[in-house]
Amino acid sequence: MARVIIVSNRVPIPKSRGASAGGLTVALRDLLTPGTVWFGWSGRLSADPSLQPAIVEARGVTYATIDLKAETYRGFYVGFANGTLWPLLHFRLGLMQYRQEDYDDYLSVNRLFAESLRTMLQPDDTVWAHDYHLVPFARMLRQQGFRGPLGFFLHVPFVPPSMLEALPVGRELVADLCAYDLVGFQTEEHARDFRDCAQRLLGATVRGEWVRLNGRSMRAFADPIGIDAEGFHQEAQRAENDSLVKRVAGSLAGRALAIGVDRMDYSKGLPQRFEAYGRLFERHPEHRRQVHFLQICPRSREEVDEYRKLRIELDRLTGRINGRFSEFDWTPLRYSARAAPRSTLAGLYRIGRIGLVTPLRDGMNLVAKEFVAAQSDEDPGVLVLSQFAGAAQELTEALIINPFDPDAIADAMHHALIMPAPERKERHQALKEKVFRTTAQAYCARFMDALLSIKAQSIPRVAA
Repeated sequence: MARVIIVSNRVPIPKSRGASAGGLTVALRDLLTPGTVWFGWSGRLSADPSLQPAIVEARGVTYATIDLKAETYRGFYVGFANGTLWPLLHFRLGLMQYRQEDYDDYLSVNRLFAESLRTMLQPDDTVWAHDYHLVPFARMLRQQGFRGPLGFFLHVPFVPPSMLEALPVGRELVADLCAYDLVGFQTEEHARDFRDCAQRLLGATVRGEWVRLNGRSMRAFADPIGIDAEGFHQEAQRAENDSLVKRVAGSLAGRALAIGVDRMDYSKGLPQRFEAYGRLFERHPEHRRQVHFLQICPRSREEVDEYRKLRIELDRLTGRINGRFSEFDWTPLRYSARAAPRSTLAGLYRIGRIGLVTPLRDGMNLVAKEFVAAQSDEDPGVLVLSQFAGAAQELTEALIINPFDPDAIADAMHHALIMPAPERKERHQALKEKVFRTTAQAYCARFMDALLSIKAQSIPRVAA
């Protein structure tokens, strides 16, 4: 029986019935049917990891994991994936650090993934790999003899040739992506940038979405990721009775709530957002004492220097803004580095008058879609959205801003706070229709239909 094999850096093994699901789990939920296999790293480090995957079965889904060596993990994950590729793909060349030994570890882990997964594969399996950690994986798996359909989805942005050329192994990575049969991107802009890289850097032939290189063809297309919009909307309605949500609502004392929810990362535009909130009170002083800003920002990747520096900068900005504007009965900025359950976030979005989603660069940003899905039709909040988030290509009825301009963000917040109810409702209904159409289910269906269509055409495979 044909199976779908999901491959990702980490494997989200269900730990308990009440465990919260991560973003990729939510996006791929419709694929997690009996017979599906999810393969990747266990999260454990070992001095002598085995090639044989450890197996956990849950509701008919097989979760297969392997351990990594500590030194290899650091070069693969901290070094190349997040010290080189992450800043490059988010247009931050000044933060990119390249070391050949890190790239060697990156290749080594991809080779280990391919060798280990090959022991489990059946001839009619379909493999779908995810994100920038696994760019060379298709080539490695082909070298192991696998001839089935291979798909890849990049959850982060892609860059044009002029930027990719800054990476010493940029051409190799483009060639590795061409070893997949199908590569999905969040937006057509990202897909076009990849096709341009293949054409200009490798001499590939490009016709529409199809790229031909070294005698074989692959397809690069846009497939925007979504959420379970109806499910999240219902969760937000239920969460109005969540104890934390009720405490936050009560603490507002009739003031409006602006909310931002982001992983602590320099791509999210958090210092600019904090600066913009301070500018709001300078440019529009009538909003003093009338609004609270809640920023939820769980810490991540603190082994990377830039993330530690960001945390220090946000602590400084929080103190400066509250020190300058707060009064005895009003603290304008609430900033928490603790994660919150998904259900609680849904409830907080629902009571938000403003959703602040202002990344400097983002593949999609599902917080924007969650904020829209959580809103009440009768009294909806307003989404302030960066033009450089993939979501801005769809959610054009949001207040679209340049995240590098704190004054523009401040003016958009002012616009949101004074926006009449009829305009808020009109914008919300248009946004809601889009969010409920481009769902996670639609995302999975589009990708799998496209991948199986390529299989049916018997596209020539890359040589081993």
